[in-house]
Amino acid sequence: MEYVLLLVGFFLLIKGADWFVDGSSSLAKFLRVPSAIIGLTIVAFGTSAPELSVSVTAGLSGQNEIAISNVLGSNLFNLLVVTGVCAIIAAVPVNRNIIRRELPLSIAAAVMLLIFCLTGNTVGRIEGILFLAVFAWFLFRQIKEALSSRHEAPSDPMEQVISPVKSIILIVIGCIGVVLGGTLVVDNATIIARNFGLSETFIGLTIIAIGTSLPELVTSVVASGKGENDLAIGNVVGSNIFNILMILGLSTTLHPITVQYTAIVDSIFLIAVSVLVLLFCRTRRYIDRWEGVIMVALYAAYSVYITLR
Repeated sequence: MEYVLLLVGFFLLIKGADWFVDGSSSLAKFLRVPSAIIGLTIVAFGTSAPELSVSVTAGLSGQNEIAISNVLGSNLFNLLVVTGVCAIIAAVPVNRNIIRRELPLSIAAAVMLLIFCLTGNTVGRIEGILFLAVFAWFLFRQIKEALSSRHEAPSDPMEQVISPVKSIILIVIGCIGVVLGGTLVVDNATIIARNFGLSETFIGLTIIAIGTSLPELVTSVVASGKGENDLAIGNVVGSNIFNILMILGLSTTLHPITVQYTAIVDSIFLIAVSVLVLLFCRTRRYIDRWEGVIMVALYAAYSVYITLR
């Protein structure tokens, strides 16, 4: 039964991502908003729904000690594997605004987290409120830019393929499919792994960590395959910003999080690879296949390290 549900989960993931991308792309064209903004907001927030649900539930119960590690693990997977796989499939152009603003903001958020981790053994409510304040500013700026783009961009009725109502329906159904599919894959893959006698540590570091980022991976790969590169990269960068500023902000506001030494190491690594990816983007404004290979290899090497530490 687990194998059947696993297959159903993968089907929902792929089909949900297909609908999610189609609806988001069409809505962006109807609203005359750049796809990058839709990727940074609607798509990014939708694919980060599993992390948000888990972290808020843990925060309400006061059991969110590993929330920082989960967010850092998800961000590393998003940045190195999701972006890397997209680049390996085909070189990925990166929007100028993402290079100039959103990527540096994601690095700044990781630096904020590192500073908070170094200044005490907990990340508390004050730090959480600061995270949420920066996230509110980010969201305000995206809305302001979307409105500005709408006024400046000329209307092109020929681009509108799907009606606004149908686009929203596709986004909602697609998001549900992606989240539900990811949950089915993680839950049933975990059961299968246990049946084969694999350890809980191995399962946590591989299946669970990767599983919570499956929505980002599948959605970005599907978007890249459809030529919606701004949606694909916007999804990754937006998810990383959302994970730290919104999810950790909300979690620590609900209940302070105890900082473990490994979180400091992971934060430093996240900052380092984020700067590396920013340099990749700045050189030619796109990430090529070899750079994608380097990114995936870095994640593989770090996975070995966290398994052995």
